[in-house]
Order: sequence, then C-alpha cells, then structure tokens
Amino acid sequence: MSVPDAADGGSIPSGRRLPRIVIQPSRGLLHVDWRGLAEYRDLLVLLVRRDFLSRYKQSILGPAWFVIQPVLTTVVFTVIFGNVAKLPSDGMPKLLFYLCALVPWNYFAANLNATSTTFTANISLFGKVYFPRLVVPLSAVVSNLIAFAIQLLTFLAFFTYFKFFSAAGPLIRPNVELLLMPLLVVQTAAVSLGFGLLVTALTVKYQDLVYAMAFLIQLWMYATPVVYPLSMVTNLKWRIVAALNPMTAVVELFKHAFLGVGTVSPRYTLISVAMTLLVLFLGLVMFNRAERTFVDTV
Repeated sequence: MSVPDAADGGSIPSGRRLPRIVIQPSRGLLHVDWRGLAEYRDLLVLLVRRDFLSRYKQSILGPAWFVIQPVLTTVVFTVIFGNVAKLPSDGMPKLLFYLCALVPWNYFAANLNATSTTFTANISLFGKVYFPRLVVPLSAVVSNLIAFAIQLLTFLAFFTYFKFFSAAGPLIRPNVELLLMPLLVVQTAAVSLGFGLLVTALTVKYQDLVYAMAFLIQLWMYATPVVYPLSMVTNLKWRIVAALNPMTAVVELFKHAFLGVGTVSPRYTLISVAMTLLVLFLGLVMFNRAERTFVDTV
C-alpha cells in the first residue's frame, strides 16, 4: 500500500516516514544555531566559492588585484605620509611598515564591507528559502581569508627582501609573537563580524548606513595606527582612547611580531580582546533580533 507524496505527485510506501524539518523562531537573542550551521556547511562552502569567483570573474587581472591593491596603497602611503607628511615609522623602512599594517587592516575592512550588507544585498534570497542567515556573513569572512593569505605572502616577499638584502635588515627583528598570528586572525575575523552584524541589523531601519560605510571605514583606518605608529601618541589619555579601538592592538601586535616595533602591552591587548567580545555579543544580539522581521521591512 502506498500514499501520495505531495512533493512530487508520486507515492511512497505506507510504512516509510518522511523526514520532517521544523522551522521556528530563534530561541533567544544570543542563540546561535550551531546545528543548523553544521548541517548547511555545504552551502557555506558554495557561498565562499561563489564570492571568490564572482568578485574578479569579469576582470582581466583576476586575483592579481589582491596583490596590486595593497602594493599601490603602500606606495601612496609611503609618498604622502612618509615623504611629504614625514610621519615616523618606528625606524622601519616605510614601505615595509605600511604594508605590514595594511595586511590585517585590509582583512578587517573587507569583512566589514561584506558583512554590513548581509540583509540588504540578499533580501531576494532570504525571502525564498530557509537556511541559517548567519551562513552568509560567515561565508564572507571565510572567503576573505583567501585574499588575506595572498596579501600576507606579498608582504612576506617584501619582508624577505628588506630583512636579507637591504641595509635595514639588522633593524628588523621578528620575534616569538609570530606564534600568535592565528589568534590575531581569529580576533580580526571576530571583531569585523561583530561590527558587520551590528551594522547590517541597523540597516534594516537606517539604510543610509549602506552608503556611509566606505566613508566610515576610511575614517576608522585613520583612527587605527596604520599610517602612523602608536608610539607617536604620547598622551596617556589619548593612548587609552586609541586602545578602545580593538584593531589598534591587532595592528600593533602584527607589526611587533614581524618587525620588532610597535607599542604592545598586556593592558592594551586585554582591552582589545574585551572590546572584541563585547562587539561580537552586541552584533549577534542585534542580528538575531533583526532577522525575525527584516524581510517585511527592508
């Protein structure tokens, strides 16, 4: 005996039970559907592949832009901030100093740009099919790791030249903090994801943020010691203010690990980690809250 299958008009044995998927609201503002994320891991891989291929599919140079963009930016910074503005670089070759700071910063900025438009850029997809919405911003963070890896290799090529084939070699002193690189990458991903979730939740009601993000990220870069060393900020009060920016400690630790320069202290690192956790917490809360109704309001 068989009964009709409503999905395809066929029939199934009467003794066989169809799998059942229950879609229900999130159980809390901080609830993360880890089981759903695990079940949709294939979708995560697909979105990562899509993001990477679609970004430069129609360009002539393709992924070479991952190298060209930071190198050209570094050259501009060297001319304007190094040679014209005469900003210090802690005794390091200016080209190497700026490129070292840009590697973690570019990863942060790319993540923030991508995740901050999660709702507005994917409304048509979200309105048609169910899957854990957190998959989309997570896919952006993961796919940008490819660009980060390429830019890190580019930096290492310059690092090798300046360390072993230039007069500045003895001044460049990489240290054991290189072992912390994976943790710095995780923190950069976490803080950019947190801010991205927070912004994309706010864009449900305030879509002006979508157009302001590029400007805000640019201002944020100047508030982070990318084009100047934190040692240039001599006032203790302003240095504490700078430490409240979670990317300040990340950039300084990155420079200290590879070059042996940078203002690093346990207090600034703890402030940075605490701010990262706070931002990630607020981002998840706001994202889960906006996720419930954004289809009706965007």
